Amino acid sequence: MKKYVIALDQGTTSSRAMLIDAQGRAVDSVQRPFPQIYPQPGWVEHNPADILSTQLGAMTELLVSNGLGPEDIDSIGITNQRETTLLWDRETGEPIANAIVWQCRRTAPIVDELCGDPEVAREVTARTGLIPDAYFSASKIKWLLDEIPGAREAAEAGRLAFGTVDTWLIWTLTYGQVHATDVTNASRTMLYNIHEGCWDPYLMDLFDIPASLMPDVRPSAADYGVTANPGLVQGIPIRGVAGDQQAALFGQCCFESGMAKNTYGTGCFLLMHTGGHACESKNGLVTTIAASAPSAQGTEYALEGSVFVAGALIQWLRDELKLIDSAAETDELARSVADTGGVYVVPAFTGLGAPYWDPDARGAILGLTRGTSRAHIVRAALEALAYQVSDLVKAMEDDAGEPMRALNVDGGASANDFLMQFQADVLDRCILRPANTETTALGAAYLAGLATGFWSDVDALRALRASDEAFEPAMTPELRGELLAGWEKAVSRVR
Repeated sequence: MKKYVIALDQGTTSSRAMLIDAQGRAVDSVQRPFPQIYPQPGWVEHNPADILSTQLGAMTELLVSNGLGPEDIDSIGITNQRETTLLWDRETGEPIANAIVWQCRRTAPIVDELCGDPEVAREVTARTGLIPDAYFSASKIKWLLDEIPGAREAAEAGRLAFGTVDTWLIWTLTYGQVHATDVTNASRTMLYNIHEGCWDPYLMDLFDIPASLMPDVRPSAADYGVTANPGLVQGIPIRGVAGDQQAALFGQCCFESGMAKNTYGTGCFLLMHTGGHACESKNGLVTTIAASAPSAQGTEYALEGSVFVAGALIQWLRDELKLIDSAAETDELARSVADTGGVYVVPAFTGLGAPYWDPDARGAILGLTRGTSRAHIVRAALEALAYQVSDLVKAMEDDAGEPMRALNVDGGASANDFLMQFQADVLDRCILRPANTETTALGAAYLAGLATGFWSDVDALRALRASDEAFEPAMTPELRGELLAGWEKAVSRVR
């Protein structure tokens, strides 16, 4: 009897391997950080060997330390940092350069040049659901082909392979037998037509990328081969793959239209499932493909938006203003005052995202009086996180044409009870916090386990969430309206 599913969670700064049992519990976890490379201002790279050594090393340590072999492991699920781009030689398996990380801005001039015409930009968005940006993989591939000596010639001769991080891991785990990605990662390349379900010839031509580079695109719960690398435990099936945010949406059991999750990290990532309908955003959100269970009928979609500054605001209070010693203090401090005393913090450190899209806005603390205390500012900072998420939820509901049923939460700041209650109050929605907030890894494991029958169906996964903690809205409509009006006024002051 197979006991566990392994989730490989390959992130931007570290790689983790997690052992998930049939009850959806994280039994053990191994995490290994790896270096960030900054060759020039605005450039961010990863050494592909560092990605592999940390991820495969974490998996091996997890198996060895628990005395497990292939007879104990049902399958592997992979989740990964999205958009990060690698090219490698099909014969040798050697990368031709460092991976260009999703954060890297070196290719912005390429996007400006190729997508500067508003008609072209609209065409890219219509096909991909994305707003043209260097964030996505297309311009990164073009840069590598144009700037690495011999790369374009090798690609046109069919000798090179492209992959996001999931594809690079699959290729290595299967010892070069499988060159594939899943639909969620494909949808973040800016080369995949999310409506027709294929690499789009118009986009491939626009970015001058040979079709021979591209991996096979498969459902998120599907057959991705078995581990065959001589340096690893052999014969474990790889059956689940999803980009990190879509994996978290799935791990939160958001399987139907109107269900949403928000990850409170350095920024916030909010995704709302929209069923079989790819909603075109009027508010600057992106339309993306959601990870689906094997039983799903056709492609499923989600709207995605991000708050630029969330946990980073709390770090700023700690490291720059020295108002707190740790994030954990903020809950008690916020509760020590009845309200913010009229103070609002607008953390537009790098401009404002959706629904304002004002890159020139800058942060401010407003409403200060002689009676303003440290606790008022800390409380206002926590409330600012909730207000920003509220703005994003309104934009999503407007785009989707349906209300959000409830908001599932994860990420570091979701542990803050004051913030979660205030979020429920200003949204006037129930907030659900799972007992296991490692939802990204859990989503990858769930996809793999559904593909093999380790879990029978999505209802079995829903049943594992009986221990969710719920925060119900308890604020009067009058106070909610007053606070949100104050937030809107504060935002208008910084624009």
